[in-house]
Order: sequence, then C-alpha cells, then structure tokens
Amino acid sequence: MRDLPLTPSMSRTSAPPTSNERLRSNAGGVARLLIVEDDYLAAVEVEAGLTEAGFKVVGIANSADEAVRIAKAEHPNLVIMDIHLRGRRDGIEAAIEIFSESSIHAIFATAHTTPQMRLRAQAAAPLGWLPKPYALEALIAAIKGALAELNQSR
Repeated sequence: MRDLPLTPSMSRTSAPPTSNERLRSNAGGVARLLIVEDDYLAAVEVEAGLTEAGFKVVGIANSADEAVRIAKAEHPNLVIMDIHLRGRRDGIEAAIEIFSESSIHAIFATAHTTPQMRLRAQAAAPLGWLPKPYALEALIAAIKGALAELNQSR
C-alpha cells in the first residue's frame, strides 16, 4: 500500500483523445470505475471529472451494501472507495467483500485513515490510499497507476 502523489493538472483539448487521455482496461475498452462515496455532491463531481478524463463510471454507491451490489452487477475494473459510508458497514468491509468475491481492487479515497484501518484493509489488497481532500488530478493519477499495476500483474 502506498500514498499516491499529487500530479500536475491534465488538460483536454478539442483534438481527439490521445492514448494517455483515454484510459484502457485490460480488455481493450475504456476503464470502468465504481465510485463509493456517501457525499452525493462530491460523488457527482468526481463522476463528472472522471468521465471527462475518459473513464466510464458504472455507478455511484453511498453504502457498503449498494457498493457490493453494483460491483457484482457491473464488474468494474477498479473501485474508488471512501471508508465512512451510510449504513452500519464501512468501505473497508465493502472492499474486502468485493475483492474476495470478484477480485476487484480498490483505491481508498478517504479523510479517515489510521494504521488500524490500513491493517484492516489489507484483506482487500488496495492499490493505494488517497487522502481527502484531494485534487481530481491526483485521483486520475492514482487510477492510472492502479490500472497499470493491474495490467502488469496479468
């Protein structure tokens, strides 16, 4: 597990997307992401930014149960996971269940991280931790790094 660095802002032009702008999954299509965030406005803002960056957002969940349900139905390449969620289960529990049942990894994007939480989350094999608040560019860089790591391991 590692903290992910901030990167300079990415800019888009009216020209067709380059391979760096349009991120590909290991199957050759656009990378599919699930956003798990209990703050609706933050989730919608992240969705818009990731869509603009060339990703396909397959869903937004605000609870662990909803995250697991969407992950099973949509099979995203990666989950962007907050820890504190609506309901009695947290994002760590959701990430562990998603990983154990579907082998789908997560990046934890959260304001709440302690050594105990990181230890609990090891069972989910997270591909990174992004502390909140974060810039969209940092999230995009984290996703690119995670997808590259997944592609190298296959």
